[in-house]
Amino acid sequence: MKQTLQVRLSQHLALTPQLQQSIRLLQLSTLELHQEVEQMLASNPLLETEEEFTVSTPELAANAPAESSAESAPTEAESAGETTEAPELNAEDFGGTEREDWENGTERDDFDGIRELPSNAGPGSDDDGERESQETTETSLAEHLTQQLAGLTLSPADRAAVRVLIESLNEDGYLEDTLDEIAAALSDDAESHEEVLDALRIALKLLQSLEPAGIGARGLSECLVLQLRGCPKCPAQVVAILICKSHLELLARRDMRRLMAETGADEATLREAQGLITQLEPKPGRRFAAGAAAAIVPDVIVRKVGRELRVMLNPEVAPKLRINELYANALRATRGGISNSPLGGQLQEARWFIKNIQQRFDTILRVSQAIVERQRGFFTHGELAMKPLVLREIADELGLHESTISRVTTAKYMATSWGTFELKYFFGSGLSTEAGGEASSTAVRALIKQFVAAEDIKKPLSDSALAAMLDEQGIQCARRTVAKYREAMKIAPANLRKAM
Repeated sequence: MKQTLQVRLSQHLALTPQLQQSIRLLQLSTLELHQEVEQMLASNPLLETEEEFTVSTPELAANAPAESSAESAPTEAESAGETTEAPELNAEDFGGTEREDWENGTERDDFDGIRELPSNAGPGSDDDGERESQETTETSLAEHLTQQLAGLTLSPADRAAVRVLIESLNEDGYLEDTLDEIAAALSDDAESHEEVLDALRIALKLLQSLEPAGIGARGLSECLVLQLRGCPKCPAQVVAILICKSHLELLARRDMRRLMAETGADEATLREAQGLITQLEPKPGRRFAAGAAAAIVPDVIVRKVGRELRVMLNPEVAPKLRINELYANALRATRGGISNSPLGGQLQEARWFIKNIQQRFDTILRVSQAIVERQRGFFTHGELAMKPLVLREIADELGLHESTISRVTTAKYMATSWGTFELKYFFGSGLSTEAGGEASSTAVRALIKQFVAAEDIKKPLSDSALAAMLDEQGIQCARRTVAKYREAMKIAPANLRKAM
């Protein structure tokens, strides 16, 4: 084997730790960012929040520097022989991690607007009402049931059994495990198993007597029956209970003839029974789980002032960080300066973290301003005025890579007068129109929703009819595309929307 020496010239991209941190911070959601900040505050003593440290004695005030930390940072960096320039987020740095589902700006199945903070008022209104609504939903389902349980006179054994069942409920208020399975987990032998099972049967009746009605059900049928038993007794109530117990499939198919034959009720009574059933809540625990959705805080707020749209960062989501000047001054006073101190690296790490946090929010603001400028019609007229928009258009306008725009628009939210939406909501593919232009898929969805809302419930519109109506509006949309959009909006097909 002959050994030789070869000279090879190649290029490769090396990401510095600072740039890697900048990329990671950019793609974090607000909650994840706050967790990252908490971890950094716990591990780096040279980093603090602005509210955390205040000068309380004349001695500390005399030692505090006159200039701000931002002004003193270049001097410290020069003494350490380091540079503090913020990393540039260019196409080369981001080119290798583009998400395939957004490479061409195409939409996903979960691309609908996020309205976790619905409000009739615009983003400029007072948020006291919104905060009050959040406070009312902070009580969990388990806490709500436990509070009712405290008002009942029960033996310790019955109270403990009900609490076991409460802990076994899912977020919809259903009992996921059977009583036999729960009893098996709590008992050691066959004799104790039967005793526990009897106690759980009594506890289940107690649980199902609590509010909201239908809680503790083991299936949809039982849930609806529990709610119907609380309605005033009448022929329609009896028929409704019978339908919920044995004929829910026929009701779902709108099979009027079979229902009349199975229940023996006439058409008028059957329609009245259907009205009772449609007023019931299939998920009794739904309103207690609404607090999780309401917890979303927008990163960007858009306010309409006259004809101008003002885009601003939400001050509540931006962490206020700074360098701890006491530690920084102590490092300057040490022999050899900052560069020879073991804490010098943490000081530089703290500076980079603050700069990367600031650059993250600057990038989010720039992208949001570009989105608002492109979708001005939406903020004035709603989703019907949405225009086609892909990631590449915003990337070219701002001089960033598409993957950067994808990171910025993922898990970041914008509060508007129409609700709170994920930034990705404002992107969508286009459909051809007769005029030679394009209509946004979001606007087409909104149009389909309007058509369905205005249809005759006795003769609901089929997908082909919806496609024909869109064609009359000058929008060329195939029937299969209409079906796809309808399913994405969770609108039932025509045969299931038809009234009996």
